[in-house]
Amino acid sequence: MCLIGVSPFFLAACNSTPGEISRDSEPFNEITQDAIISVGGTEPFWALTVTPVDEGYQARYSAPELPDGVEFSVSRFAGNNGLGFSGTLDEEAVSVAITPGDCSDGMSDRTYPYTATVLLGDVTLYGCAHTDLDPFEEGETIP
Repeated sequence: MCLIGVSPFFLAACNSTPGEISRDSEPFNEITQDAIISVGGTEPFWALTVTPVDEGYQARYSAPELPDGVEFSVSRFAGNNGLGFSGTLDEEAVSVAITPGDCSDGMSDRTYPYTATVLLGDVTLYGCAHTDLDPFEEGETIP
């Protein structure tokens, strides 16, 4: 119930705006906890794979300077709009954000079902992602 004589700020809070985001929304659950997630990007080329292991997750990061890759543990967390992982690699914080949306790596005719952003220390990498249960599609590159 809205009261007369209160500030306009509080009156605005009394109105229900169509399209407003509900605070009761469920966490993102499109990627199952047992899925193997492949993330990658170009310029520079890099890849990150997240695999469920026992009660947690193991990530493997590779790049031209790390062709065999480096493994490290990550923790999974879900927000309202996507999935995230966090961990530490060589004493640098690593954060991975995966969100639904068509993605092109710009070099192939593949369309990936997810976009990805990886923060590796102070470096930000952008790329695409897919899972073993939700693979990329071959075809024309998306615009």
